Amino acid sequence: MLAAFAVLVWHYQHFAFDGVSIVVQRDAQPFYGLLHPFYDYGWYGVQVFWSISGFIFFRRYGESVAAGTVSAWRFFVLRFSRLYPLHLVTLLLVALLQYVHITQLGHYFVYRHNDVYHFLLQLFLASHWGLQDGYSFNGPIWSISVEVLVYLVFYVSLLLCKRALPPILTGVALAIGLREAGLENAVTDCIGFFFAGGMGALLMKNFSANPAAGIVRPLAWAITIAAPVLAVLFARAPSANAVIYSMTAYAPFVLYCFAQPLRMRQDIGKLVEVAGNLTYGSYLLHFPLQLAIAWYFKSSGMTIPMYDGSLFVFYIGMSFGAAFIGYRLFEAPAQAFLRRNLIPQTARPSRV
Repeated sequence: MLAAFAVLVWHYQHFAFDGVSIVVQRDAQPFYGLLHPFYDYGWYGVQVFWSISGFIFFRRYGESVAAGTVSAWRFFVLRFSRLYPLHLVTLLLVALLQYVHITQLGHYFVYRHNDVYHFLLQLFLASHWGLQDGYSFNGPIWSISVEVLVYLVFYVSLLLCKRALPPILTGVALAIGLREAGLENAVTDCIGFFFAGGMGALLMKNFSANPAAGIVRPLAWAITIAAPVLAVLFARAPSANAVIYSMTAYAPFVLYCFAQPLRMRQDIGKLVEVAGNLTYGSYLLHFPLQLAIAWYFKSSGMTIPMYDGSLFVFYIGMSFGAAFIGYRLFEAPAQAFLRRNLIPQTARPSRV
């Protein structure tokens, strides 16, 4: 949820869009003194998403996919039912809002490639496969579009190798090698972070209940505590790749540490689960909300009060509030319906 919050804060600058570009006084944004890491580096929340996804996938599916006990159809339905319903709804919502926006105001809001071709790319979750002219419609879906391709790499590589370590090492090495050669792209970056997250899952599997954990765990915690400081230092370094490499290197240890089983009261555990369920919804719903807010102010002849803290609080609160309602009333029921009807009754679906 913290990664989702980081992206929401980073995208707050959308409110400074003037019809051509985003011109923002960054340090004048609400609560900048407190939230400046999110305002300045919030877009790295996407890489954090990718690493967490890799960790979860290798933990939940790694062994079963390698053993061939999870069919390609079941794997597809599990992911489709989790991702596509909300994507489709937000795509249609943004298409409608952008149509209203350009009809009344003469320009699109932030993302400009809102034609039939890009709508079809979005419809098939292919909006960032290298076929696009730029960001379109509900722009943040780009990272999910990339991740969908990496799901295929994950499934096929484990099915062929029968073990997790070779694909993990190959994926991370490939991503770093291509970046060093200046050939990096969103897909290879996603592969690197996704499989780095998988390394964290391997650490959990091999060291959580192992005597060696007495050595590995303190070392991992030391690296985890140092990671934020070093990441900020690397982000200020001349090398544009430094922060990417540092995040890739630290991801396995951070995930290993924070995924350790915790004893907590049942009500607190429920709150943590609810917060986790808001991540995807807030990520896809925040841009339609921004679009609606921008249209309201501009169509009324008013300037968007983006430097007013009340707008920031309203925007963040509404994003997570809409995500909560959407998950309860739409996402979860749609997911259950699709899995119930598309997966054979003999196969019990995962909740992921």
